[in-house]
Amino acid sequence: MFTGIIEALGKITDITKDQENTIFTVESPISHELKIDQSLAHNGVCLTVTHIDGQKHQVVAIHETLQKTNLGDWQVGDVVNLERSMPSHGRFDGHIVQGHVDQIGECINVQDEQGSWRFTFEYDPSTKNFTVEKGSICVNGASLTVVDDAKGQFSVAIIPYTYENTNFHKIKKGTKINLEFDILGKYIQKLKTLDL
Repeated sequence: MFTGIIEALGKITDITKDQENTIFTVESPISHELKIDQSLAHNGVCLTVTHIDGQKHQVVAIHETLQKTNLGDWQVGDVVNLERSMPSHGRFDGHIVQGHVDQIGECINVQDEQGSWRFTFEYDPSTKNFTVEKGSICVNGASLTVVDDAKGQFSVAIIPYTYENTNFHKIKKGTKINLEFDILGKYIQKLKTLDL
């Protein structure tokens, strides 16, 4: 389990194919602290560390992950958000994040609000995922609060610290992002469809 509080930024330094899988090599300030078989969220996608070499680590993404997240668009040089799984004795600073991306969204507007930025994203509403104003949303692994929402669309406000210390400073109109919707909302939505 994760909380959506980004620990570090990683840089993709190599991408190789292994049959239908893709191996990503990531350089980061926390790579040397990781362990083989550890879970690590990359842009909100829970991946297993398979190799460590100093300041670099490797993870493997299977075909399904590449199709359902923005990992298939990654290129060498891209910057990704990293978060280790939450320790049992740790503070719960964000919200419940599983590292299971629900769908890909797209940035449709970035507005400079003189001290913060408002990012607006859209997504396919036919999946029945939804947001609520002042509710939680996970964008590229970052726990955020929804400022306003509409069907298939929502916006978030980003303060300077978050802008600089996550890959939000790389997001522009047209950028594809990973979305994980609030797990509590998903269970409530599911209950509405069950005949109990």
